[in-house]
Amino acid sequence: MLQLLRGKKSSLLVKIILGVIVVGFSFFGIEQYFVANTNMAVAKVGDAQITPDQFRDRLNQYRQRMQQMSGGQLDAAFFERPEIKRQLLDQMIDEQVLLAANEKLGVTIPAQRVRDEIMNIPAFQTDGHFDPTQYKMLLSGQGMSPRSFEERVREDLGVRELPVQIGATALVTDADVAAYLRLKDQRRDIRYVKLDKPALENNEVGADEIDAYYKAHTAEFMTPERVALDYLELDAAGLAVDTTPDEATLKERYEKNKARYVSPEQRLASHILVKVGGKGTPDEQKTALAKAEAIEQQLKAGKSFAELAKKDSDDLGSKNQGGDLGWLDKGTTDEAFENALFALDKGQVSAPVLTSEGYHIIELRDIRPGKTLSFDEVKPELEREYAATERERVYAEKAGKLTDLTYQDPSSLDQAAHELGLTVQKTALFSRQGGEGIAANPAVVKAAFSDGVLVQNNNSDPIDLGPEHIAVVRIAEHKPATPMPLDEVREQVRGRILAERLATQAKARADALFADLGKGQTLDQLAAAQHLTVEDGKGIGRDAANIDSALVTAAFALPRPQAGKPSSQLVTLGDDRYALLQLDAVIDGDPALADAKTKEAARNTLQQDEVAVVTRDFIAVLRKNTKIKVYEDKLQDL
Repeated sequence: MLQLLRGKKSSLLVKIILGVIVVGFSFFGIEQYFVANTNMAVAKVGDAQITPDQFRDRLNQYRQRMQQMSGGQLDAAFFERPEIKRQLLDQMIDEQVLLAANEKLGVTIPAQRVRDEIMNIPAFQTDGHFDPTQYKMLLSGQGMSPRSFEERVREDLGVRELPVQIGATALVTDADVAAYLRLKDQRRDIRYVKLDKPALENNEVGADEIDAYYKAHTAEFMTPERVALDYLELDAAGLAVDTTPDEATLKERYEKNKARYVSPEQRLASHILVKVGGKGTPDEQKTALAKAEAIEQQLKAGKSFAELAKKDSDDLGSKNQGGDLGWLDKGTTDEAFENALFALDKGQVSAPVLTSEGYHIIELRDIRPGKTLSFDEVKPELEREYAATERERVYAEKAGKLTDLTYQDPSSLDQAAHELGLTVQKTALFSRQGGEGIAANPAVVKAAFSDGVLVQNNNSDPIDLGPEHIAVVRIAEHKPATPMPLDEVREQVRGRILAERLATQAKARADALFADLGKGQTLDQLAAAQHLTVEDGKGIGRDAANIDSALVTAAFALPRPQAGKPSSQLVTLGDDRYALLQLDAVIDGDPALADAKTKEAARNTLQQDEVAVVTRDFIAVLRKNTKIKVYEDKLQDL
């Protein structure tokens, strides 16, 4: 193309083409032609993005939580359902609109509140008290710093802040509680007649009828589409790796990571907090400072720090403990507070220190010097880490090669298998419902029936089977869906015809009897005519356990009887069984009989429901006023 343009650079056509290009550069910038305009977001919420990694993290957290709750019994395919993914994404979108609302409304989370939240997390405590060493060790194991974790906690608190404040405005009156108790404790008197499955009147099915039904329902008698796969599997747990390090390697690792084995200096501190009132105006700051300085003078005069903290501190979390903050190390408190604390000598008390929370008077009660663990002390840990990281390194190297090789030759797994020393394995035929072995994994099934693998006959992308465990698959055999011969399914067809005939007969009988009940016949008359039994349910509650749940649900959905005339309904019980239900009386609960504990529980329930409704409506308004874009294709690919 360029040679052609050079050869005809004087032509009018070439000048026009070049002119268009120059105009394009002038409007959009030449960098637009060289920088890929890719969008990696699963969703955009205003100016914020929800990335695939963020969504995967949330999905993994949800998966772990649900599997723990179910004892590992939940089918893995459950987490691949589109409605589950969309539900989680909607939660993340709600969080983003709440955080954006915080920013617009000036809602902030104080540093002390973040600190209190972290200190109350049981995983960071030893013997019921916050342990800074444990805190840093656990964060380090997750690849996080204290600062980044604090930001995560601050964001989590921020998501909850507006709903909590709005929920606090929800009002539940005594009349609401009484109405709730009347409904909750309501009892109903019912009578009913069960209509069991009738005997089939005609069980003759002709060949023509079978043939006609088969032709009309051929799609229901299909051998499903099936595939068999060739696949390469790479699992770190099965790799042959030399995990025995020499002494020099361990010492080198020790020196490089020596900072990890330093127990930092810790300081045992107490404080008295004087918050700045109102909006924090200069005058209000002066008032707070004057109060703090007055407390300082009392301390200099010999007053007990703990007693003054209990009396004057505005920190509700520590005042009852005499201002005790426990052992602190650097990086866990406000910078100004920290600088003042670590400038003190043991037994000293600071002058008032200003932070975002107000003025602090700090007492340094004790110092715990830092300590560096020796090589011999940490050698066992170094050996374990070396074994784990060496296996991770070998796995990462092989996983990278597997990915590259199967991309370079998407028509075969043989070269990758040869170079990596892997064996091409095979599955049996399986349908879109999955199969055995690796084919039981929903991600493998999804890849097997994807366009790239099934239609284009390429190798799949690497499929994540678990931690450090992947597979690449390709189609070995494909059997399209085909109708099953009539002779193979003749008895199934006959059974379907008889089942539908019986269902129609049972429904027609139930409808006819219910119509007779509506025309003036009583339930007793109908039962006597049909040689059936009328059963009673006197004063049943919503939790009645000795009556079919479908009857209880229907009974509490019926309107109150009017002018002594009972309400009635035809109730489906399942398996071609029905019941004629009659509601005779409704007896409301009596709130006066409820004790204080029951009323308080009712109030809490109503309060929670009201908070949920108000919060949902508030978030709906925020979403309506926020530009939200969901990329459905990317969501379903995750």
